Amino acid sequence: MAGRITTQAFFDRSTGTVTYVVSDNATHAAAVIDPVLDYDFKSGHTSTRAADEVLAYLEEKGLKVEWILETHAHADHLSGARYLQERAGGRVAIGENIREVQATFKKLYNLERTFLPDGSQFDHLFKEGETFRIGEVEARAMLVPGHTPADMAYLIDDSVFVGDTLFMPDVGTARADFPGGDAATLYRSIRRLLALPPSTRIYVCHDYPPAGRSPRWEATVAEQRANNIHVRDGITEEGFVAMRKARDATLEVPTLILPSIQVNVRAGHMPPADDNGVAYLRIPVNALPRNASAGGAPDPARR
Repeated sequence: MAGRITTQAFFDRSTGTVTYVVSDNATHAAAVIDPVLDYDFKSGHTSTRAADEVLAYLEEKGLKVEWILETHAHADHLSGARYLQERAGGRVAIGENIREVQATFKKLYNLERTFLPDGSQFDHLFKEGETFRIGEVEARAMLVPGHTPADMAYLIDDSVFVGDTLFMPDVGTARADFPGGDAATLYRSIRRLLALPPSTRIYVCHDYPPAGRSPRWEATVAEQRANNIHVRDGITEEGFVAMRKARDATLEVPTLILPSIQVNVRAGHMPPADDNGVAYLRIPVNALPRNASAGGAPDPARR
């Protein structure tokens, strides 16, 4: 039934990220999806402007947080999950394939021995097709790998929150060249999403609007199938893979990939502080592929 939930979006212009609060109208229970912790790369300082906007809304509406849902370990912003949890409660959850991502990046960062790539940093790991509740509303976790192995979408009532799989129809789809990513897998995940009823509302995790358009983050399955520039009906898997590989080869490495992932695989926790009481982020030198970072697409976040 439609009308059982309220969805409120918060757009972070600095990273193009959309955080959602989804609440059950009957019980005022809520889930927060993909919260942002602000990070200034130049100074190394974090701040909580984006997360505080979410907290203010939760307080204003009298909402009780039951879940803080991550769609994946983001490469373009630090997670605000733990900050929100400390102030509003809820369980921090992600898909169970986060273990694969953790194992990959534990090696890249040479993380401390006590960091275990077993998902235990999160309060809950969703399996494919697992159902859960936000108040009285049933939700379902959908594994949609391709951008990364651990991407999840969350189907809540008549809406689906798709993370970094689909973007708005005039922007297209996510890149598939991160460790463990695969363009063919991404295509199949997207076609699963587009097999949902045509009126299903798709909420994207990012928007990078073309010139002249304001940020947007909602489109129906029917609109995506008719108009998405990368995966509209009629585009084959072979054609999509060829397009995605060619496009990905032109994209720069996201600006915040190195600081963000080492925090996000920890469910939003900072690394353990050194004996001087300061936490340090590790930047591996000459370890990531450069892609087009020496002269490719001018917008490093664009997919």
